[in-house]
Amino acid sequence: MSNPIAVTPVPASDPLLSDPVLGEHHVLAGLWLRPGYSLTETSQFRDDAWRLEPAVAQAHVRSLVVSFDTLADRYRLPAKELCLAMLSGPLPAGERRQSAVGIRGTFIEVRKFLHWLAERTPAHSDREQTPALSSLTAADVLDYHHYLMTLPVGVGSRENSRRAVCMLWRYRTCLTDTLTFDPRRVDGWTMSKTGATENATGRIPEPVLGPLITWAIRFVDDFSGDILTAAAHRDHHRSKRTNGRYGRNSGAAEALEHYLAQHEADGDPLPGHQGRPNLRQIAAEIGTSRHGLDTNPAIRNRLFACAALVGVTDHTWIPLTIEGRLHGRPWIAGIVHQHSSSGYLQLQRMLHIACYIVIAFLSGMRDAEIKHLRRGCLSTARDPGGTPYRWILTGLAFKGETDPRGVAAEWTVGAPAARAIAVLEKMHPPGQDLLFSHPPGSEQIRPRNDARIGALTTNATSSQLKSFALWINSYCTEHALAESIPLVNGQQWVLSTRQFRRTLAWFIARRPGGSIAGAIAYRHLSVQMFEGYAGTSDSGFRAEVEAEQALARGEDLMSIATDHPHTVTGPAADLAHRRLDAFATAAAFAGAVVTDGTRLKRLMKRSEPAIYPGTFALCVFDPDKAMCQPRPDQGGNSRPQLGHCQPLDCSNVALTADNIDALRTEHRSLQQELATGTTLPPLLVHRLRERLSRLTNFLDLYVDPDPAPIRTQTVNPKR
Repeated sequence: MSNPIAVTPVPASDPLLSDPVLGEHHVLAGLWLRPGYSLTETSQFRDDAWRLEPAVAQAHVRSLVVSFDTLADRYRLPAKELCLAMLSGPLPAGERRQSAVGIRGTFIEVRKFLHWLAERTPAHSDREQTPALSSLTAADVLDYHHYLMTLPVGVGSRENSRRAVCMLWRYRTCLTDTLTFDPRRVDGWTMSKTGATENATGRIPEPVLGPLITWAIRFVDDFSGDILTAAAHRDHHRSKRTNGRYGRNSGAAEALEHYLAQHEADGDPLPGHQGRPNLRQIAAEIGTSRHGLDTNPAIRNRLFACAALVGVTDHTWIPLTIEGRLHGRPWIAGIVHQHSSSGYLQLQRMLHIACYIVIAFLSGMRDAEIKHLRRGCLSTARDPGGTPYRWILTGLAFKGETDPRGVAAEWTVGAPAARAIAVLEKMHPPGQDLLFSHPPGSEQIRPRNDARIGALTTNATSSQLKSFALWINSYCTEHALAESIPLVNGQQWVLSTRQFRRTLAWFIARRPGGSIAGAIAYRHLSVQMFEGYAGTSDSGFRAEVEAEQALARGEDLMSIATDHPHTVTGPAADLAHRRLDAFATAAAFAGAVVTDGTRLKRLMKRSEPAIYPGTFALCVFDPDKAMCQPRPDQGGNSRPQLGHCQPLDCSNVALTADNIDALRTEHRSLQQELATGTTLPPLLVHRLRERLSRLTNFLDLYVDPDPAPIRTQTVNPKR
């Protein structure tokens, strides 16, 4: 074990006893506060619970509390001192101010460590027997490390726990009781050398993602019209109840008599709910209030006599014709007023979360960024003919930014996400700018005059994601559709807001197949999203995608390297063989294949072979020979520009069996195009023939003859 650097601690004392001014200090002093808050009503240092949400600009954060009351007495003061320093106090040299959300996360991990320390002390012991932080040794923190290794959590969670312990050293100048050594210098502490936590967020499995995205897009494109029409009908009835000409008294009986007589004449059942007349709906239809029907005995008797004659419906259907189609049929029999799977409130919530899913997966935006999208956030670029070709969302980015209120940012998205924005703008009334506030009519919506109420919380969205998956499976069961979301390892997959960005990075790196590729024009969108998002703020999304691309490339190279004998040909085949052999040796190929992501990333960093698999070629990269590189006066790149690959001309090209299949497919396609006899422009015919000739010569030189050639015939150029 190495010798940690020690520091003499400040003598422990309780400043609340000697300095009452500190006890009255407002911990958010100097910080930006939400509109509607004043500093005098915010938490003070002496409080056992600090409310931090007044200093959080993010509209989806409703409550943010750090609570010290469960800590042992000895640890309560240093924990408060640490949080105060991170929040608004003087920072130690080299430290950056954290967000309130990040501080709460750090505190939770610090509290975990302090609880662990207290639990090691016998229950009957007093405060003096609880070990001071300054008395801890390297052996103590190693014991905590071993305890963390027993917990059923991921690598990233354990890393966060260890990092929080280090804060008790890094902020030592701010604490009256502190660690006297740096845990990072203790052998066996096992923290990341760079201090950066690997993204441990699980990606959504493709069998789950496929139906999830498919149903979300169905809601946006096919079902939204019916749901929004039902909501408009609801708003119309609400208006009639509010502004009805009969009010609560005069005229209600006359209106009801006309309404009931019409139902009796037509034999039409009254709107029902749970086997009884739906008084709320009937009141809305005649333009009065339910109170006028419910409290007048004569009116109630007349109404229930009519119900006995004509009956009541099982549900109160909203009068609209279902326009949306699923497999050629109306997607739903009708939309009802009541709370049920076909009730307009439930369907509106499902439409709301469907819009979230489409935007989250097709933009790479974080949850906080999505929650701050406002009416008018979408701009559309059109070509000279008026056809839209690019959609840009404007909003706020928070992570990595110095301004807690966020900075302006842009994201390039595809048409499905743009349509989702349009649906959200129709869903919310004109006075509601935040597109991810509670859906109109939701029981959870708060009074509009409360300026502190913003967007849905992350927990609320996670709950909606769960409800959406359950709705899909219930609908598929009811309609005998094999399009449900399957179980994963025998359990329902738990969706979270963070998974969409992580999954998007994975799929951009690898490209999706199956139902996902069928649901969206993914290859085109992935380029737009990657280029658009990567250039905005300090998002880190490009780094996430590039990390996934490196891992995907490593997986491909392991597959190629372990294919003995190597089936690689082409102008750079010999160099490819040497590099692949060296890569396989570095991977300890003999009897052991690297399969886990961590080992593969380490292998790629240590033994990078500079080989890049592509559709038409395996690039054995040498920048001096690469034809995809810029001119010397423009500066070169450290990796190939695969979008500018010239596989028929570049000497860096090697060919795998998959590359050969792709080239043969292209060869046959050109042959087919020239063999159709279609009249083509002369210049196009010339270019097709030239490309076919060059491709034929290339394949003849490096590849065995095509077993299924297509005979060509003369094409008549357009004159």
